[in-house]
Amino acid sequence: MGEDPEDSKGLSLPLRLFYARSGGSGDAMRERARERQIAEHVNRRRENGGRPSPRARGLSRVDIVDAAVTIADAEGTEAVSMRRIAKDLQMGVMSLYWYVGSKEELHRLMLETVTAEIEVGDPSGDWRSDLTGYAYNTRAALHRHPWAIDYLGGGPPTGPTDARNTDRLIGTLDGLGLDVSTVMWILMTLGTYVVGAALREIQEMRWQRAFDETMAGMTEAEIDTAYGEFEREIRAHGRYPHLAKIMDTGLDPDAPETRDERFEFGLSCLLDGFAARIKEPGSRS
Repeated sequence: MGEDPEDSKGLSLPLRLFYARSGGSGDAMRERARERQIAEHVNRRRENGGRPSPRARGLSRVDIVDAAVTIADAEGTEAVSMRRIAKDLQMGVMSLYWYVGSKEELHRLMLETVTAEIEVGDPSGDWRSDLTGYAYNTRAALHRHPWAIDYLGGGPPTGPTDARNTDRLIGTLDGLGLDVSTVMWILMTLGTYVVGAALREIQEMRWQRAFDETMAGMTEAEIDTAYGEFEREIRAHGRYPHLAKIMDTGLDPDAPETRDERFEFGLSCLLDGFAARIKEPGSRS
């Protein structure tokens, strides 16, 4: 069995955060205590030569992790529990613990699933192309799994796949005459941009869904009135002249159709800045 999920001392920082968010209420703590008891029972049976029930033998670790990721994608990590996964898979809770030893192990495997989708290839010799590919792969993975944005990129690697990706990214900048701190700051700056941009895009999509739901209950006249009131507030008394100029152009800075263009613009600006430092690695200006 894996480490006791109640003891977070041996966990990576992202997994400690995972636990901090997944428990704390009385109900959550009781649920976790119950699941720990089940895990211990299954482990004793395994040590005595026991096997899963015939129905559970068709289950796999991949099935369990995929179900957990699906739940988190739709409802967030707070909704992930062994009881919920068992319900979705139409299995008993005990069956799951034959394949996943603890919730800590499950959470680690969930993060491994996401980092595997990002996958950084071996350095190609073209650092700009390699970093661009990583940026787009990470953004796409975070769009698919918005919950993971809270746990990736904010500390040490979350698992072997993340460690391998990080090692390859460092290798991408190898041989360019950069000191260690500059290499790490370049990669941290890139990661900060990608996560920040993805977070904004996820927030835009959530806002749009909420807006569409609100607008669905309004008539066209009510919608026109709401837009008109907003525009009048911006233009009133000439307090926001620069915003008014933007409105005059008809530009929607949050338009979904410009999302890729906006990401590419910011990324190219960032890479241009990196290129300047790589040409003059000793510069601190």
